[in-house]
Amino acid sequence: MAKDSNFNLAEMKKTLPMTENRNSFTMNIDELDTVGILRKINQEDQKVAEAVEKELEYIAAGVDIVTEAFRNGGRLIYIGAGTSGRLGILDASECPPTYGVQKGMVIGLIAGGKKAIEEPVEGAEDTPEFAVEDLKEINFSAKDVLTGIAACGNTPYVIGGLKYAKSIGAKTIAIACSKDSSIGNIADIKIEVIVGPEVVTGSTRMKAGTAQKLVLNMITTSSMIKLGKVYGNLMIDVQAWNKKLVERCKRIWMECTDGSYEEACKYLDETNFNVKEAILMKLAEISHQEAQQRLKASNGHFKTALKMDLSSN
Repeated sequence: MAKDSNFNLAEMKKTLPMTENRNSFTMNIDELDTVGILRKINQEDQKVAEAVEKELEYIAAGVDIVTEAFRNGGRLIYIGAGTSGRLGILDASECPPTYGVQKGMVIGLIAGGKKAIEEPVEGAEDTPEFAVEDLKEINFSAKDVLTGIAACGNTPYVIGGLKYAKSIGAKTIAIACSKDSSIGNIADIKIEVIVGPEVVTGSTRMKAGTAQKLVLNMITTSSMIKLGKVYGNLMIDVQAWNKKLVERCKRIWMECTDGSYEEACKYLDETNFNVKEAILMKLAEISHQEAQQRLKASNGHFKTALKMDLSSN
């Protein structure tokens, strides 16, 4: 076969995102014993938290616009393909049980739809128009925040979504693991966590996926804290959806109030296991009705409700 200069490997490598480069540290990983393989993976994984730390200023800016959107009735929408899309769906699905928020306040969209959660959907991530269709289907608006997630930073599906969001005046965030990413150059806030080449070349479900998961955790957890859904470091809006969570609710109530297990059962039964209301009743020595009124008046912010006095109103 004739040599084609268009497919010169050295030239191709110059245009590759960092996530597609080979890792010189793991060139011989296929020759190692099991512990040797694990040691290489572990040593590379240790770089992830340090890379995230370098982006804290930009992550904080993302948290602030997401929190503001929540306060104004907006939503946080994640959009991605493959591992990045799955991570967005995972983070979104964990917000209602953990923080008691309404389903749909955080949404994850993946190129190819629900089928793509379990298996690849051919061509889905290469079509920007699909992202626009998916956003229109959930009535995405200027009140919402769109967070595009792509390890390489160049996924057409994510680019299409971010451009559409910008065109209607919505705030946008980009999370990539490559410098000067296409999605970062579009978004209002650019978060680029540079974790370097993967242990197995191009397997961005590894370090890049871990970095993305850490950033998504930070964004939703921090915004929920700022909304008053955490008291100290306790998740006071947790939902009692199973036996484990029922007992967690009781422990949280006891931690906050220094009350007994029997009291926890009594207060939580009275509030239908609304932990926040039950704690407020005990600490402020008020009725269930007043606890509800205070939380409504404070937009659910616990410490504000605790200090509130409605007797003068």
